[in-house]
Amino acid sequence: MDAIVLAGGYATRLWPITRNRPKMFLPVGNQTIIDRVLEQLEAEARIGDVYISTNARFADDFRTYLTEHSYEKPSLSIEETTAEDEKFGVIGALAQLVDREELDDDTLVIAGDNLISFDISEFIDFFETKGTPALAAYDVKSEEKAKSYGLVELDGDEVVDFQEKPADPNSTLVSIACYGFPAETLALLEKYLASDNNPDEPGWFLQWLQARETVTAFTFDGAWFDIGTPDGYLDAITWYLNGGVSVHESATLQNVDIGSNVHIMENVELENVTVTDAVIFPGTVLSDTDVEDAIIDRNARVEGVPLDGALISAHSTLMKTPVSSD
Repeated sequence: MDAIVLAGGYATRLWPITRNRPKMFLPVGNQTIIDRVLEQLEAEARIGDVYISTNARFADDFRTYLTEHSYEKPSLSIEETTAEDEKFGVIGALAQLVDREELDDDTLVIAGDNLISFDISEFIDFFETKGTPALAAYDVKSEEKAKSYGLVELDGDEVVDFQEKPADPNSTLVSIACYGFPAETLALLEKYLASDNNPDEPGWFLQWLQARETVTAFTFDGAWFDIGTPDGYLDAITWYLNGGVSVHESATLQNVDIGSNVHIMENVELENVTVTDAVIFPGTVLSDTDVEDAIIDRNARVEGVPLDGALISAHSTLMKTPVSSD
């Protein structure tokens, strides 16, 4: 069985944090998001080749990443785009990868930017047992959230209805970006695209596929986070820290009040700061400020400016301007 890790997005909703880095490289604890996926695929004996599907803009970042890690299975498969408006869509890029790499085996497709609490091996067990196209499904317990995903209706394990991003969801069980495709299903990607179907989201292909053959769903409890927005990333940090705090030993803290769910990385300097629900990247210097629901990228410097819900770009400087007495 092969595996494809989807890592081709530009994560514009997380800019400026992800303007110059793949969102898969955002840290959650001591690992990046994609580390969690690749470690499981490396350890799973049933997985042979692993293809990281990314774009030309971030290809060098992934090359560097792979040279710095000891994985044996992954290789890059590069979509020749450099900006959001050039994208082929996930299904379009997936079909091109299948053709480019000449894939002809059962294939696991999983997003490199999703944090999931189940073991990927459990999903592969399910997929092999069912022998059908399979997806992973999770109850987001919110109709508003469900509007942003593919909605799944089940009869036992079988998907009996699939609606991509419904305006009026009738449940909160959604498909996440984890799929198992039998070898013969891969050829249907081109058939789907040849009929001018939507090439963007995988859910549109699953909706089309479910109307033609049996598709089954692996449901799970626990946690799932779609790291596509600041809230999604901070929610993942909250889940990981469980209300706690992670402060790197190299950080310097003076007169700092730290609340819950705070991740402070290497060589951060904080003075006269109150901080809660925040991620502060290496080398950042903050003073005389309150920080809440914020993501502050590396080597930023902020003095006297409150950061509530802020996304602060790397190497930026924000300082309170003194009020003139004239």
